[in-house]
Amino acid sequence: MSNSKESKAAFKNPREQMPEQDPLLRSKNFNEVNLGYTPETAKIESDRCLQCGKPLCIEGCPVNVDIPGFIKLVQEGKYCEAAWKIKETNALPAICGRVCPQETQCEGACVLGKKFEPIAIGNLERFCADYERRTGNFKSPEKLTPNGKKIAIIGCGPSSLTVAGDLVKLGYKIEIYEAFHKGGGVLAYGIPEFRLPKSIVQQEINYIESLGVKINYNMVMGKILTIDDLWDMGFDAIFIGIGAGLPRFLGIPGENLNGIATANEYLTRVNLMKAYNFPEYKTPFIAGDNVTVIGGGNVAFDSARTALRLGADKVTIVYRRAREQLPARLEEVHHAEEEGVIFQFLTNPKQFIGDGNGNVEKIEVIKMRLGEKDSSGRARPIPIKGSEFQIPTDLVIIAIGNNANPLLTSTYPELKLNKWGYIETDEYGRTNIKGIYAGGDIVTGSATVISAMGAGRKAAQAIHKDLVKKK
Repeated sequence: MSNSKESKAAFKNPREQMPEQDPLLRSKNFNEVNLGYTPETAKIESDRCLQCGKPLCIEGCPVNVDIPGFIKLVQEGKYCEAAWKIKETNALPAICGRVCPQETQCEGACVLGKKFEPIAIGNLERFCADYERRTGNFKSPEKLTPNGKKIAIIGCGPSSLTVAGDLVKLGYKIEIYEAFHKGGGVLAYGIPEFRLPKSIVQQEINYIESLGVKINYNMVMGKILTIDDLWDMGFDAIFIGIGAGLPRFLGIPGENLNGIATANEYLTRVNLMKAYNFPEYKTPFIAGDNVTVIGGGNVAFDSARTALRLGADKVTIVYRRAREQLPARLEEVHHAEEEGVIFQFLTNPKQFIGDGNGNVEKIEVIKMRLGEKDSSGRARPIPIKGSEFQIPTDLVIIAIGNNANPLLTSTYPELKLNKWGYIETDEYGRTNIKGIYAGGDIVTGSATVISAMGAGRKAAQAIHKDLVKKK
């Protein structure tokens, strides 16, 4: 940073805002909403960093990126070097810069945020990764000599890719087994193109493969191969990162009517199977003019904003709690509101009503009020007697979360699960079976991309430690 008075006071400057597509235009296309920083704006924003002696932002990052270190390189105009610095601990910076909830993690811990606006760490991370990709100036990390050990990874989502990226650099031979024809897990099938372009996901996967990781696609584990098969194939350890992909339903009358879909199916068709690009891609999708989305998380908002882009005239989010309790990122809520999504807070579905021909026509809902706090720490929504009313709709998307898919775990009953069907582990991903580790949503339930990556990092450390100890 310059020694001028102006530079020293740069931290007082307002945060550089992310340029965006116009809401009226973007609500009709699947192009990325956020347009990214230029080198000039990245430099201005980086100069706001205090370069703290005790950087709390690193503690706020689940994978402990050296945030002051990479921002210092941005200040010096060394953008590719900044990307390489991030990749020392984060193999997916272009993804994390786009979808991580920085406001509650690294930026939430930013010292500057106590008096001013926090450093836009996520925007800078994205800029560095994009700059490296655009210039093609990639740098392969140092790898240790192959140690003769083989690791099998089930699933190709964020936790699995992190385990693979960390262990391949330590000399392990890594093979990933992915059920779909594309890697990325929720990054590929769950997050829409306008929030996370799939070309970005593929580029990050290409980077992992360039390190020597082998990815086997169309491998439905539990059907094509089992965990016992992997042991027979000579693997020294197994990591399970299959996510939580079993849709959750409301369990109310009328849920089997036509025109009611889970967000899991809806987003998978649109994102992974490119239904948004019909008829170039032949994937059919359920269209609606008056769409209702049930839920308040990022998946609900992704579904609502996708429905707008697929031609819906009206999209309403129905959420049983208050606006202040929405689990979705503030940025996603803001973008949805700008694009015209309607919010129906403190409202809960009671039943779906058909048109007499098997199609959904209305939702009967009931108003809620907030009571005492529940186990989540949020005020419990309580129905208000006699407050029922109906919402007209021709398409309902249920986005209230997912459960653990038992397809794999049911083939290995020795593996200890909790009462919800998730795999039990210690804090480093060790299961009750020696040599088997797990991380991400299959352990915690639906969570963030970066938390899954943090779990993958810990599991990689445990695998390496255990195998070295065994040797």
